[in-house]
Amino acid sequence: MRHEQEFIDGLYARVDVLRGETETSVADALAQGDKPMQARLERDILVAERSGLLAALNAVDGSLCFGRIDLADGAVHHIGRIGLREDDARRTPVLIDWRADVARPFYLATGHTPMGLRRRRHIATEDRTVTALHDEILDLGDATRTGHEDPTGDAVLLAALDSARTGRMSDIVRTIQAEQDEIIRAPHRGVLVVEGGPGTGKTAVALHRAAYLLYEHRELLARRAVLIVGPNPAFLGYIGEVLPSLGETGVLLATVGELFPGVRATAADSREAAAVKGRADMADVLAEVVRDWQSLPDPVIAIEHDRDILMLDDGLVRVARERARAARLPHNEAREHFEGHILNTLTDMVAERIGTDPYDGTNLLDPSDITQIRDELAENPEVWAAVDQLWPRLTPQRLVADFLADPVGYLPDEDAAAIRRPVTREWTVSDVPLLDEAAELLGVDERVARARAERERETQVAYAQGVLDVSYASRTYEFEDKEDGDPDGSEVLSAHDIIDAERFAERQEEADHRSAAERAAADRTWAFGHIIVDEAQELSPMAWRLLMRRSPTRSLTLVGDPAQTAEAAGVGSWAKILEPYVGDRWEHTRLGVNYRTPAEIMELAAAVVRARHPGFEPPSSVRSTGVRPWVRATDDLPRAVAEAVAELTPAEGRLAVIAPRHLHRRLAARLDGVTAGAEPDLTRTVVLLDPRQAKGLEFDSVLVVEPARYGTSDLYVALTRATQRLGVLHTGTLPAGLAPAG
Repeated sequence: MRHEQEFIDGLYARVDVLRGETETSVADALAQGDKPMQARLERDILVAERSGLLAALNAVDGSLCFGRIDLADGAVHHIGRIGLREDDARRTPVLIDWRADVARPFYLATGHTPMGLRRRRHIATEDRTVTALHDEILDLGDATRTGHEDPTGDAVLLAALDSARTGRMSDIVRTIQAEQDEIIRAPHRGVLVVEGGPGTGKTAVALHRAAYLLYEHRELLARRAVLIVGPNPAFLGYIGEVLPSLGETGVLLATVGELFPGVRATAADSREAAAVKGRADMADVLAEVVRDWQSLPDPVIAIEHDRDILMLDDGLVRVARERARAARLPHNEAREHFEGHILNTLTDMVAERIGTDPYDGTNLLDPSDITQIRDELAENPEVWAAVDQLWPRLTPQRLVADFLADPVGYLPDEDAAAIRRPVTREWTVSDVPLLDEAAELLGVDERVARARAERERETQVAYAQGVLDVSYASRTYEFEDKEDGDPDGSEVLSAHDIIDAERFAERQEEADHRSAAERAAADRTWAFGHIIVDEAQELSPMAWRLLMRRSPTRSLTLVGDPAQTAEAAGVGSWAKILEPYVGDRWEHTRLGVNYRTPAEIMELAAAVVRARHPGFEPPSSVRSTGVRPWVRATDDLPRAVAEAVAELTPAEGRLAVIAPRHLHRRLAARLDGVTAGAEPDLTRTVVLLDPRQAKGLEFDSVLVVEPARYGTSDLYVALTRATQRLGVLHTGTLPAGLAPAG
């Protein structure tokens, strides 16, 4: 213990030195001020790299080193969340990153296959203090003992499983099991599907895989970023500390409802509306909606020009429309072609009227006259009003909002009724893939963007010129009473003498210090280096279209369990999800061990699923608590819930009350300090959730309320969130499979 404490003290001394050096390096770089463009670029890269290192050093403080391996050849390696080296000429490693190849025996070695190890040691720490050691002897011929031997090798794993929950997921870097390690270190290519039932650690495996990929492919993924997609904001808050604890901060965590910049989904859809919006054929529906915005006159549009009336009729506009469509560009980008055809058509009209010889019918205008007519038409507001009417510039928000307000004619009446709603500024999660599809169909008119950028630049230059003018005026005022304007005979230079307004404006442009993940969050067209999707079975076909646009290389890890599919629009089947994008070119692996849910609780949850699917086989639990779940009837639900909460709330840890959303307000009124909402505080001792919010989470104790109100998948999820104790309260008939437990 003393030896390991001395080693840990040395590690933290090294970390403190590195932290100080890094803070100084960042501060010095930011203080450099104006530099040439190349120097500024180098400075920004240095700041980004050093800031990332500083964040990693701060994140692992207090949990830096967790293991050690003693090799048969006498070598000893300590394993930690990040790697550290001595500041010597050879850069000697003092702490091995858990992702390095040399650390892999820590996770895979057994007595049967020791992989060259003599001993594996787990080191438990609290802050910077060593609190316990657990040794596994892998070389059975070695008689050396330390007094810290773990006979079964399971003490650390079981201690982690039995520990009180905190409301935040912790990493599993100390207890990664062999089947998990294989997935975490799987080659970085194509699509990997990780399937696993409740408690198998699939989410933790996915997060550790993200950390591993960032370690192995740092240059690529640091530049392109990794996206992790979760089912809801509560889940993202729950997992948010895992990657920082592993020294990784350059990852974007988001729900599907957050993947359209400028939009945050806060409203909720009905189950029927979500199902309709999520269908793959909505892409064709939106394409049809866009085409309908490319309209024809009814019957004509009259344009007054130069005391004459020009008539745009159906036939003329139809030709212009078909030629613009033939360019096969998105709507807003194709508008330039439509504008050109309309201007040419109107120019021909005017030229024919004013330039045709009445005797022989020849046109007397030369090319310069034709150009002048076209330029004059381009200055006519009525021309542009007609273009806006026939081929308007559209935003995704306008297109989707107007469609949802009146979807009749595009969908069967029942489906149209399900999604119809008044125009609103609130969006649902199911709307976001529609917005993204609309953005693809509409595109961006770069002329508008260029004009906006030019206006901004002109404003900056004008401001810079104003600053220079003030500088010049100040010098004039200072020297106006001095002979020759120079009191000591020397030449005095001011800012306006050495720099013009344009270069001065350039120097004031803000450098972009954002990380790749931060830039990706603001850029709808960003192509991520790798995407990890948790609860992937729940995503709709339209959501998959959105995600596949973000992954042109098709580098994805999909994590989920088809047996837990609850969303009406969820695809469920891996083959159906992937076939449109990668065919059969994907790998599938399954996690079969339940580390979270005790056998007693898993038996009850499995019975619920088997009532509908007799062949269902759940993951096998590694532990039993000896505490059976209970099921009780009541005729006073709020009172019974309050009493059950008092009974189930652990001395340490967390309790979840999982109840249908419509009961939340009534139940919260009876539970002190408990609130309900879209983003609950999972760090509170008692939290109130609906079944969908509970996906992916875990608690010491769980109380499930009114299980008959849930679908089978939702109920299965709710029943498998507990690590210790489970209770069920109901007022009516129980779902099949639960009744025997009562």
